[in-house]
Amino acid sequence: MHCPYCRNTDSRVIDSRTADDGTSIRRRRQCPGCNRRFTTTETTSLSVLKRSGASEPFSRAKVLVGVRKACQGRPVTEDQLALLAQQVEETIRSMGAAEVDAHEVGMAVLEPLRQLDEVAYLRFASVYQGFDSLEDFESAITLLRAEREATGVEPAALQQPDEPHTSVGPA
Repeated sequence: MHCPYCRNTDSRVIDSRTADDGTSIRRRRQCPGCNRRFTTTETTSLSVLKRSGASEPFSRAKVLVGVRKACQGRPVTEDQLALLAQQVEETIRSMGAAEVDAHEVGMAVLEPLRQLDEVAYLRFASVYQGFDSLEDFESAITLLRAEREATGVEPAALQQPDEPHTSVGPA
């Protein structure tokens, strides 16, 4: 680490803190040469290997774009999408690999998306699982119904908030 002021090759860490989202570490440093302080940010690199063979840095924004398309016209908020993208990144990072296949990123989207909105899940899954026929959709729908009946849990986007019903007008 070079001091940005005097280019000294040494520095002392004064303080370290994890960023709010937990994906980086902020370090406050002091140069022993000029005694000036500066801040560095450390992040782990995570690369995605595309089908073409090219490698590019993982991007939450790209996850959001794909999921947003699947959720188009569905009762899903931007906050829910941002949380889903964060969950996907955490899942991918927990794999412990510095480079993951693009298909793995798509597969990591499926479970949180299924919990969020079943229709969006089916749209997304039809691409990532390569649905070729109506039977593929039917089997996916059958599986979703069976899971719902077994657990009794509906996706978050379909659940209604527990608010008292109030009516306006003469009683």
